[in-house]
Amino acid sequence: MATIGETKTDSTNVETKTESTNGEQVSRHQEVGHKSLLQSDALYQYILETSVYPREPEPMKELREVTAKHPWNIMTTSADEGQFINMLLKLVNAKNTMEIGVFTGYSLLATALALPDDGKILAMDINRENYEVGLPIIEKAGVAHKIDFKEGPALPVLDQMIADGKYHGTFDFIFVDADKDNYINYHKRLIDLVKIGGLIGYDNTLWNGSVVAPADAPMRKYVRYYRDFVLELNKALAADPRIEICMLPVGDGITLCRRIN
Repeated sequence: MATIGETKTDSTNVETKTESTNGEQVSRHQEVGHKSLLQSDALYQYILETSVYPREPEPMKELREVTAKHPWNIMTTSADEGQFINMLLKLVNAKNTMEIGVFTGYSLLATALALPDDGKILAMDINRENYEVGLPIIEKAGVAHKIDFKEGPALPVLDQMIADGKYHGTFDFIFVDADKDNYINYHKRLIDLVKIGGLIGYDNTLWNGSVVAPADAPMRKYVRYYRDFVLELNKALAADPRIEICMLPVGDGITLCRRIN
């Protein structure tokens, strides 16, 4: 879970079996807290090997493999989600974007590769050390000039941008993969910064599948802690008349919000 950025891991999932309380064998994907939301790990692996990996740009592959060795690799954006973000930005002709929660920069690189040469990304994370893991690969890919990285909490930066007045409605796309307990606070600010017709993407909105789990279901501590914040966000987005929304079962769940007024 990123201090300002946590997402689904993109490990090479192999379907495994675990023993249930009644002695039956169940696949690991059925357990609360597992990342894959598909019917089986094998099906997810099929998507990666058939559609994602063959088309993954070499810099993204290199960064994915480097990040897999990081002790916090669970925080990385999945390869299928990176592919989705890359295509989405091309479809909407995004040029001015923002990313809150960077980690080693896999989704950031996916964005930078999709933008035109004069495109810009305001990227924020409280941990520059993690960002610098991926920075040499981003530089080698020739897209580092598109990125304005700011180390530190995002909320004060957003507040200053709103106070300045000149950033209102200027962003084509904003991706949030950060501290889940602040998602509502981010949304209150980002809705003013994204343009009408622009998109905000909130990551982890299915939160390991825990959003539909019973309150007493076994969960990892961090999953249980942030679960209520994710549920609060999902409810708020569904009720917000300023946006149209679409919740997608990509990665750990991503909700796209299109500002309409």
